[in-house]
Amino acid sequence: MPEIGETLRETRMRRRIDMTEVEAATKIRAKYLRALENEEWDLLPGPTFVKTFLRTYAEYLDLDPRLLVEEYRQRFERPTSQDLTPFGSGRGGQGRRRRQRQRRPIGPIIVLLGGVLALLGVLYLLGTWGEDAPPSNRVAGTPTPTPTATATPERRPSSRRRRPPAPTRVTLRLTATKPVYVCVEDASGRQVVDGDTLNTGQTTRTFRSQRFRANFGNGGVRMTINGKRYTAADLDVPVGYELRPGKRPRRLSENVRVGLCAT
Repeated sequence: MPEIGETLRETRMRRRIDMTEVEAATKIRAKYLRALENEEWDLLPGPTFVKTFLRTYAEYLDLDPRLLVEEYRQRFERPTSQDLTPFGSGRGGQGRRRRQRQRRPIGPIIVLLGGVLALLGVLYLLGTWGEDAPPSNRVAGTPTPTPTATATPERRPSSRRRRPPAPTRVTLRLTATKPVYVCVEDASGRQVVDGDTLNTGQTTRTFRSQRFRANFGNGGVRMTINGKRYTAADLDVPVGYELRPGKRPRRLSENVRVGLCAT
């Protein structure tokens, strides 16, 4: 498996994402992000922070965070101090005291158990003799009450942690990485961006709808969808996408793209 830091760095460079963008989106300081990419674990606050930062960074890059965290745990995480505590001389006293308790004479215990058994035998005999004579306070013909069983409440299994509901709407914001023609249509067919050209670094306002269809003059645009960033295909020709809740952007066929907006 490739190195953890190499995987993070190559994914970020392939998607052409600057370190400052990662810092702003994940709220992780840039020096910690560089430490993750260089696998300089000693520069990070501790194993717990390393795993948390790894998970957040991997999710931002659309990588599998479980694989990276498990790789770090197997290769770099050290055992806790509790696991490494040797059997020192301090426990020797406890062992000697335990052996001393085990060597105590058991004679008094046997005598005590014998007395308890004898008392139980006497009580049993008294109860047997008492059954031969009719009870003085019992009325003839009165049925003997029978004990009722008490139902033990059944333990319900603990409810599992519920996942948050899937989003039902799309929030969309576009940022141009180079001059690009943009046309965006919402679920009602209304063009929220009507064939505008965005210059490098220019950002649209945030749009909300059940879905969007977008037509771009080239791949120089970054889409922020429900808080996640996606980069359009690095092409110098027109490209279109359909954006739905909880889904990654899906490429539109050329016929649908051309019918949406002409470039």
